[in-house]
Amino acid sequence: MGFLSGNKVLEEVTSPINGKIRVVKSLGLGTYIQVEAITQSGGIVREIWKGTIREVSKFKENVNDCLILGLGGGTVVAEIKKRWPKARIVGVDSDPEMIELGQKYLGLSGVETKVVDAEEYSIQTYNEGDRYDLILIDIYLGRVYPPQFERDDFLIRIRELLAKGGVAIFNRLYYDEKRSEAMKFASKLETVFPKVKYFHPEANIMFICSS
Repeated sequence: MGFLSGNKVLEEVTSPINGKIRVVKSLGLGTYIQVEAITQSGGIVREIWKGTIREVSKFKENVNDCLILGLGGGTVVAEIKKRWPKARIVGVDSDPEMIELGQKYLGLSGVETKVVDAEEYSIQTYNEGDRYDLILIDIYLGRVYPPQFERDDFLIRIRELLAKGGVAIFNRLYYDEKRSEAMKFASKLETVFPKVKYFHPEANIMFICSS
C-alpha cells in the first residue's frame, strides 16, 4: 500500500486506455478513483452528481430507462437509484479496469455494464430502436474530452436516443482553459437541443439538454 499526499493508495493499475489509475482512500473524501490526478469516480464526484441528479429531479419525475456513456467507477448509479429506484440502468465504458475497480471499491452494482466504445454503442442502441428517459455523457480520458464526442452526428444521435420528455446531461470540466472549451461546446449543444440549461457543481459544468 502506498501513500499520496497523506492519503492511502489502495490499488494502482495501468490501463491501455486510461493509463495509470489509482484508487485512493481519504479520511475527508472517502474512497475515490483517479486518472492523471483527476478524480473520476467517488470522492468529490459523488457530490457533483448528487447535486446534478437533485436538480434534474425537480422537473423530471419519472425515469424508466437510463443510459450512462462513460460509466467509470459508477458513482452516479447510486444517486440515480435513490431518485428512481425502479429505473433500468445501462452503463457503457471502454475500460474494463474502471468498471472492475468501481465494483471492488465503490460498490458499483445494479447496472447492466457494457465494455464497448461509447460511440459504437450509441450507434448500436439507436439502430435497435432503444430510447432513454435519461442519458448521461461523462466521457473523459484523464483531463481530455475526446473530440469525437463533440461532433454534430454524435450530438444529434444522443438527441434522437431520448424518449419523449427525455433529458441528456453532458459533464464538462470547468476551470482555467477548460472554461472556454466548455462554453464553445455549449454553443454547439444549443444548435442541436431546443433547451440547454447550465448547472454548476464544484469545478464542473453540467449541460442539461432536452427537447
